[in-house]
Amino acid sequence: MTVSNSVPDGRLARNQLGAPGVVFVVLAAVAPMTVAIVVAPLAVALGNGGGVVFAFAAVAAILLLFAVGYAQMSRELVNAGGFYAFVVKGLGKPGGLVAGFIATMGYNFFVAGAIGTAGFFTSLVLGELFGLNVHWFVCGLAVMLIAFLLARSGIDLSAKVLGAALVLEVLLLAVFSVSVLVRTGFSIEVFSTDVVFGGSLAIALLLAGTAFLGFEATSLFSEEARDPLRTIPRATYAAIIIIGLIHAITVWALVSAVGVQQAQETGLEHLEAGDLMFVTIDEYLGGALLSVAMVLLVVSLFAAQLAFHNVAGRYLFSLGRARILPHALSRTRRNGVPQNGLAVNAAFAIVVAGIFAVAGLDAITTLVPVMIGFGTLCIVVLQMLASLSVVVHFRRAADRRWWKTFVAPGLGFLGLFWISLMAVLNFPLLAGSEERYVAVLPWLLVLALVGGLLYAAYLRSRRPEVYERLESDLERFDITAEDVAQEEERTGA
Repeated sequence: MTVSNSVPDGRLARNQLGAPGVVFVVLAAVAPMTVAIVVAPLAVALGNGGGVVFAFAAVAAILLLFAVGYAQMSRELVNAGGFYAFVVKGLGKPGGLVAGFIATMGYNFFVAGAIGTAGFFTSLVLGELFGLNVHWFVCGLAVMLIAFLLARSGIDLSAKVLGAALVLEVLLLAVFSVSVLVRTGFSIEVFSTDVVFGGSLAIALLLAGTAFLGFEATSLFSEEARDPLRTIPRATYAAIIIIGLIHAITVWALVSAVGVQQAQETGLEHLEAGDLMFVTIDEYLGGALLSVAMVLLVVSLFAAQLAFHNVAGRYLFSLGRARILPHALSRTRRNGVPQNGLAVNAAFAIVVAGIFAVAGLDAITTLVPVMIGFGTLCIVVLQMLASLSVVVHFRRAADRRWWKTFVAPGLGFLGLFWISLMAVLNFPLLAGSEERYVAVLPWLLVLALVGGLLYAAYLRSRRPEVYERLESDLERFDITAEDVAQEEERTGA
């Protein structure tokens, strides 16, 4: 007798990921090599120079405070809607619709922009190392198609590929950091008050905050995780701690290598070329490993593309299942992968990037600022809304665990609110463009707010069954009270 391993249509495959698998997906989305080469030098040049180490550590601390409440919410809610589901639970159905719209815009825009980033740097590396002249859109299209094929093959395969890419990235960054430690040493001066508060600490914190994008994806995979009550909280803590350590140690090595006092000046000198990390790697590791670093940058960008593609597909799946978006988005393959959501995300990204390419526009100066700049802003705001939702939910429930459900997540919310505010006020810097059409993009958040509230009012009056489903869809996947009690008994929570 043949036993079918297929998953019912409209359901994600269960028991696919343990805590390490979730961590690999999240860390790959964070893209450590990309952060080291692109984000960290920007933070050094435009932020507080050598004091940027403190900024990365401070953001990690803020996210760990938020994670305390996040972990408690994860023990009550298992749903593929991620932070959208959190907001429905905490701020109600209208707030959930607003968060759903912001998440949909953010992750779909981000994947479209990532075609430009991956395509540009892949084309650059092919030219530098192999003398090949390949258009950025051709390279970006190839990356997107490979990511789609891997994503539709199953989240477990994606996790394995992302894990391998992550190990290679971190290994090279570790070799670079050890080389700096041996030859130059890590300067404790980075934590002195005059260095930390020199330059713009606010900008450093903002840019450091963008370097953690992707950590929030842990909850998205809760329906596909093994023992999600324990896996998701553990994966969240592990992801934030590992991300924080990788970023802080790498940037500490970078500013120690160039000199703490002159780090900002040196960063500004290399700002236009964007080669500060490459130059420093060449000095400390040599030309051969510089070539390896260039290849691993492409690997890092591909890994981030795959990770965010998986995330975008699951948001579309979840909103389709709740019938906020067309129900067809909730269709899944026999292996439990949200194929329609993935296909729509890939098609949107390819069409948008293709329009820029056909118009003859440069990816880095046009496509990337619009798509990744605004996508980043959306994700930062989504994190802030989720942190507020955690606090509100547990206060409404009169939960007596004040540290876990109010103090720690409340402090995390304040930190994320401040980062979100800085992101809006400094959006041209965040996006990397001063163009007027880029500067007005944050107004799309107002459109999402108004649109979400109006759509909620429409559903409440004209389609009440869909409006109620916004919450009942979450309850279908809630862990039972008995499961929560057993978990708390095991962990002493």
